Amino acid sequence: MELKDIKAIIDLMRKNDLSVFEMEKDGFRLKLQKGIGDQPVVSTTAAPTVSAPTAANGPAAASETASLKEIVSPMVGTFYRGASPDAPPFVDVGAKVTEDTVVCIIEAMKVMNEIKAETSGVVAEVVAENSKPVQFGQVLFRVR
Repeated sequence: MELKDIKAIIDLMRKNDLSVFEMEKDGFRLKLQKGIGDQPVVSTTAAPTVSAPTAANGPAAASETASLKEIVSPMVGTFYRGASPDAPPFVDVGAKVTEDTVVCIIEAMKVMNEIKAETSGVVAEVVAENSKPVQFGQVLFRVR
């Protein structure tokens, strides 16, 4: 999808007073959502990939990593585990999550974006570091 197509969708959202637009095609996912001050927040993801374990980890680690689902960052921004510096993390290792469970916040262009698990299971690992930058597609959590 090209930038001009995304801009056209944003214009349609404004004209029709839509607050959320989602589209998925061939493993590409686009989600547009109005942010603070009616500024659209653009989030795109490719089909999640599971990184191949290294040979040094051995076969036991390989099968364990393969069975884990990854929650990846849908955007570039700053990763926050909790709603504020004093607040407890949204989830920790051992926490049960569903598709709608908010697992973290990613700040992008002064907009706080709640990130949902989009999978069910138990948090096995917190990969990203609190208050640090994350990249699009970077693994944030692993869920079993």
